[in-house]
Amino acid sequence: MTSLRVLVLRALGLGDLLAGVPALRALRRGFPDHEIVLAAPAGLAPVAEATGAVDRLLPASAPGRAVPRTLDWSGPPPDVAVDLHGNGPPSHRLLQALRPARLFAFAHPGTPEIEGPPWHRDEHERDRWCRLLAFYDVDADPADLRLPRPHTPSPAPGAVVLHPGAGAPARCWPVERYAAVASALRGRGLRVVATGGAGEDDLVARLAKEARLPDTDVFSGLPFHRLSALVAGARAVVSGDTGVAHLAAAHAVPSVTLFGPVPPSHWGPPPHPRHIALWHGPEGDPHARRPDPALLRITPGEVLDALHRLPAPEEPAP
Repeated sequence: MTSLRVLVLRALGLGDLLAGVPALRALRRGFPDHEIVLAAPAGLAPVAEATGAVDRLLPASAPGRAVPRTLDWSGPPPDVAVDLHGNGPPSHRLLQALRPARLFAFAHPGTPEIEGPPWHRDEHERDRWCRLLAFYDVDADPADLRLPRPHTPSPAPGAVVLHPGAGAPARCWPVERYAAVASALRGRGLRVVATGGAGEDDLVARLAKEARLPDTDVFSGLPFHRLSALVAGARAVVSGDTGVAHLAAAHAVPSVTLFGPVPPSHWGPPPHPRHIALWHGPEGDPHARRPDPALLRITPGEVLDALHRLPAPEEPAP
């Protein structure tokens, strides 16, 4: 095992990690003789492994999108520490405390000793972190986000996957609208399945009840390898701005993503006919405790029309 180590801080959620894949792959190429250590929630270890860019996950998390208070780092200081978590002193100081030989981070008035590039608020998440690395002469491609097809077979091949949950109430399209979409699709003879993450069992159960989905078409709290297989084998994925939407992009699966309060220019899928982002604006409060007004402007009819316009899924590579 090499004694050279790169520590990358991105202690956030599934969608955040998938949006960071191009930057992680760039670090893998830029530091081929180093161990790449990712500081992220322990539950994301299978995702980190699937990227092919991470050697080891260092468990790290904090409530919401906060910066962890400490990192359980052992041994010599990292040769390179990379802040892919945020743009301010809390994450900067956390990494500085480990005394890395080099620190890659955005500039901030609170940490004037860091000579990084400026932070641009209106920038896509994938582009942002690739630009950070480019400042430090690490070539990164924002389009390098695909994941290999899972070895696990899909539990519902060819189904339309509906994912009603999201990490914040402001990004949750009403469940009765998902149910209307599900009922219309089932009326056309399509199989529809519902998925949900941790803590979303009740939400998925409501969708299943209103859409009259059989128990065999309800997948709540799947481990990553099964969720990845389900998405990879789907006919299409419909969700809000959340991790499953990024997973659909990573597997090149047709998707309809419902945006609000944050616009797709910040977190949307890559430009391609297989990905449709619905957005009416204006930008709103991502911390609101109820669905954003822009999100509520999206109707079930718009979602059904978007699904009709999607191309067929790609055939899996042999």
